[in-house]
Amino acid sequence: MKTYSAKPAEVEKKWVLIDAEGLVVGRLASLIAMRLRGKHLATFTPHVDCGDNVIVVNADKVVFTGRKRDNKRYYWHTGYPGGIKERTARQLLEGRFPERVVMKAVQRMLPGGPLSRKQLTHLKVYAGSEHPHEAQQPETLDVKALNRKNARSA
Repeated sequence: MKTYSAKPAEVEKKWVLIDAEGLVVGRLASLIAMRLRGKHLATFTPHVDCGDNVIVVNADKVVFTGRKRDNKRYYWHTGYPGGIKERTARQLLEGRFPERVVMKAVQRMLPGGPLSRKQLTHLKVYAGSEHPHEAQQPETLDVKALNRKNARSA
């Protein structure tokens, strides 16, 4: 038996559309990270970008379980002494770029490195229900139907 190793020329990328309205952020992010890496395929190869292109719409309507909407904090540093900043998940979702909640959740579920940074460029997240990728004819993925815990009422 020989181990199969996918070549970059053999990889066929699909386009997947996910409606994030009412979905739990962590469960959604883990499913997206799996799709971006290609771990759902039998031909998964760790060092090759064999994942799908993922489009997420209605990212501003995702939900958190428990009190995470108010208590979860996102930190960053300005580069200056004492320059640590923070925002809550509520502030991000009600702010100017609510899609960053989904982007950060997926980014932090991918391993660090050049390949993961390339795979993250195949994720397109939009706050509203419109997206400019109709020409790619994405197939819709019903995440709510996969598990009853994936969706939660707000």
